[in-house]
Amino acid sequence: MPSIFPDYHDVIIPVNIAPLNFRFEEKAEKLFAVIEGKKGKIGVKGKTKVRIPLKKWRKLLENNTGESLDITVFTRVGKVWTKFRPFSVHIENDPVDTWLVYRLIAPGYEAWSEMGLYQRDLTSFREKQIINNRLLPGSCMNCHSFNQNNPDQMMFHLRGSIAATMLVLDGEAVKLNTKTDETISNCVYPYWHPSGKYIGFSVNNISQVFHSQKEKRIEVFDSRSDIVVYDIEYNKLISSRNISSEASFETFPAFSPDGRTLFFCSAPKIDQPDHYDKIRYSLCSISFDPYSGTFGDQIDTLVSSTLTGRSVSFPRVSPDGKNLVFTLSDYGNFSIWHREADLYQFDLDTRSFKPIDIINSDDTESYHSWSSGSRWMVFSSRRVDGLYTRPFITYVDKKGNFGKPFLLPQKDPDYYDAELRSFNVPEFITGKVMSDGRTMLRSIGSSGKNVTFELKD
Repeated sequence: MPSIFPDYHDVIIPVNIAPLNFRFEEKAEKLFAVIEGKKGKIGVKGKTKVRIPLKKWRKLLENNTGESLDITVFTRVGKVWTKFRPFSVHIENDPVDTWLVYRLIAPGYEAWSEMGLYQRDLTSFREKQIINNRLLPGSCMNCHSFNQNNPDQMMFHLRGSIAATMLVLDGEAVKLNTKTDETISNCVYPYWHPSGKYIGFSVNNISQVFHSQKEKRIEVFDSRSDIVVYDIEYNKLISSRNISSEASFETFPAFSPDGRTLFFCSAPKIDQPDHYDKIRYSLCSISFDPYSGTFGDQIDTLVSSTLTGRSVSFPRVSPDGKNLVFTLSDYGNFSIWHREADLYQFDLDTRSFKPIDIINSDDTESYHSWSSGSRWMVFSSRRVDGLYTRPFITYVDKKGNFGKPFLLPQKDPDYYDAELRSFNVPEFITGKVMSDGRTMLRSIGSSGKNVTFELKD
């Protein structure tokens, strides 16, 4: 088999994905690749890289939907040509959402020079900036989120001297001041209710400490955390004692597709950072009534940390309600700094769970999100070099079986060597975000709307 980067051997791809450009990893003076399907083929010349013409690639995918392409690599060293064994790429008829939103940020700890939110057209290689902190020097922006992959219903946080939550609805940006006298912090980790009327948030006191051993770099932990739900119409945060208990830490909310269940992670309160490696979160749920904005009176523990001896973070349910995927690590909830972190699949019917072996690696797998059609999932992984977070896309069939993941294609196969920023919180959206930082500046510079709080029991 040819040694190539990225590894596209035997992957499953959507019919509308950009060309799978790659480079040959061994010595070569000339390179030739033949990409062939039942209906048509492409020949590509190069020295060490295969860069496939976009129009020819699109036509080849469309003509061979539901079939596989065979890719054969030929290389020349001196006067000797070598033909490598062909590898296959299967084309699924289920298209992926056309855009992917992520934050690009240097993989540092306390300081940064530049960061921003960007959107990438997955059918080509176009990347567009949404907002960059060059407009707001010294500011951090994070936790972007969309309602059901809708680019017209978006929110993200600003941190630093301009601390606020930006709510962007149909191009109109509103600045929210989400800290109240009753809550412990501004809103942090978000998840939209499918109705678009609510956004679930955690409120957290987050700290970080550094390890003295080289095998580990940093620990990020909560000293306090609760769950709240923001009611957009009435501009208020609502909560319940069951999800904002002083005796436990609650974080990472996620609504079910029908909007009647709120999933979250919970751990018994423990002193931090003294016992940072003893805290373990369970996967829990509570009922939610979207009409009255009230919560159930019983918490259901779905995956118990007492039984697993490990810690759950980032529960995410597919839009069709059939698959829940979460991250499992040895302890804590900030799994991006845990090399052992893997993705697990939870069966909502049988309440059993298992590791997704085909997409896990020897390095970190952490944040993940679903496409609107439930057939594609994108996740963050550090498998390339152990330092930078890169986005990988995987296919999920109707029975919940995952396919081998592939690295987000780039125009130049050397892109990931030169890009010295991590891809943070990849999120699929069905179209382009039309608002940008400059149109938001007036709202960002305003005093903002103060939210209120109501405890509902």
